[in-house]
Amino acid sequence: MLTNDATILKIKHEVLYEVAKLAYSGEFDDKKEDLPYKMIPGLKPKFRCCVYKEREIVRQRVRLAEGLCPNDNGQQESDNVIQVIESACADCPLSHYIVTDNCRKCMARACQQSCKFGAISMGRDRAYIDPDKCKECGMCARNCPYNAIADLIRPCKKACPVGAITMDEETGICLIDDSKCIRCGKCIHRCPFGAIGSKTAIVDVIKSIISGKQVFAMFAPAMEGQFGADITMASIRTACKKLGFTDMYEVGLGADMTAASEAAEWAEAYDEGRKKTTSCCPAFVNMIKKCYPELIECISDTVSPMCGISRMIKKKYPDAITVFVGPCIAKKDEIKDKSIEGNADYVLTIGEFRAMMRAKEIVFEPEENTAQQSSVYGKRFGNGGGVTAAVLKSMEESGVDTSDFKIEKCAGADECKKALLLMKAGKLDVDFIEGMMCEGGCVGGPSRHKAEQFFKKDRDKLIQEADERGVHENLDKFDASKVGMHK
Repeated sequence: MLTNDATILKIKHEVLYEVAKLAYSGEFDDKKEDLPYKMIPGLKPKFRCCVYKEREIVRQRVRLAEGLCPNDNGQQESDNVIQVIESACADCPLSHYIVTDNCRKCMARACQQSCKFGAISMGRDRAYIDPDKCKECGMCARNCPYNAIADLIRPCKKACPVGAITMDEETGICLIDDSKCIRCGKCIHRCPFGAIGSKTAIVDVIKSIISGKQVFAMFAPAMEGQFGADITMASIRTACKKLGFTDMYEVGLGADMTAASEAAEWAEAYDEGRKKTTSCCPAFVNMIKKCYPELIECISDTVSPMCGISRMIKKKYPDAITVFVGPCIAKKDEIKDKSIEGNADYVLTIGEFRAMMRAKEIVFEPEENTAQQSSVYGKRFGNGGGVTAAVLKSMEESGVDTSDFKIEKCAGADECKKALLLMKAGKLDVDFIEGMMCEGGCVGGPSRHKAEQFFKKDRDKLIQEADERGVHENLDKFDASKVGMHK
């Protein structure tokens, strides 16, 4: 029975592939109920205890694929894009300590001596922890000389940077606290049972395409290089048009727009002695709003590159539908803020986009790397430190002296939390914070195609082939400086 991560990904992407095929044929609404039986035929299970559980997992993943909560149990629909697939959420242990085979049942009994709650006794072969008495203080694990006591915290809970995941003690099912969740998506790929997923817009996007509407794809800067050094932005544009998109735009151009707007904000804030944080990473913005509300006024008023390029497209094509494609889960949450006008209509992950390609039997083809819609700085926006580099470049082009600016560049939840905590306490001696919730920046997003170390060389090669046009030069080339960039 296959149980590795490849199996989890295969199930997930096979569901998306089958959904995309039905959506393109116009048969999704009529045949979606048949998918569990088509994908799990017969009576022999492939990855779970029985075919009935496997079919229920597929059924719930199909619901996610059409943008619904997976569990249609009559409860109120959660607005969170990240959802627990209850049928897949196995009986992981609740967060508690257990004694492993490393225990030597030593005479010192450091574990027992350190426990203030009388939860530890000595069995025949090793120590034993009574879960009813254990208060999970961890003193026994810290004092054991053999490191024989393990903390069996669930992987999803351990991955969550804001403590938004708990467990229902009666059912053992994970619960996500929407009021705490920042939609970073870190839990999704950490679950070894594939029990956490995100709502998708793949059905709505395909329906918009086949209905003849003007649908534009917008590819994130982090995408460049993920498919090899010979797959250029021109290659991606060709694939998009074969899928039925009207055209494709680089969100790197939107990054240039964001950099120019934030540059003006930063300069003004510096003159007035105010601190600023970036606003392009929605998970970072959510962390500030939910965990550090005292710092909300520090968030840049500039919209994200995704929103900027969407506004530019809609200004030119008023009836356009815009679809962002990238490695980010939090972007799916960003577009739910209806107070931000002109933002993308839909967000797809790389896997969801590739499911559409598989459904239409389309593959990326090598093309010359001659098409360039963004500056090198816009292309690097997806890397940690890339936002800062682009903003400083924009300032320098405007004649602003940036030599005295103090900037904290954070990539990863731990770095972001540390910087924000110090900023809240008034102990962070910087003027600006660049916040990226994913390690390495957007290139390390939860739904990336490859880990950065496997495509960095290809990414660097493609970007180095771009010309050295500046931020403002690129905005002038595409007449993008006239697009409003504030919320």
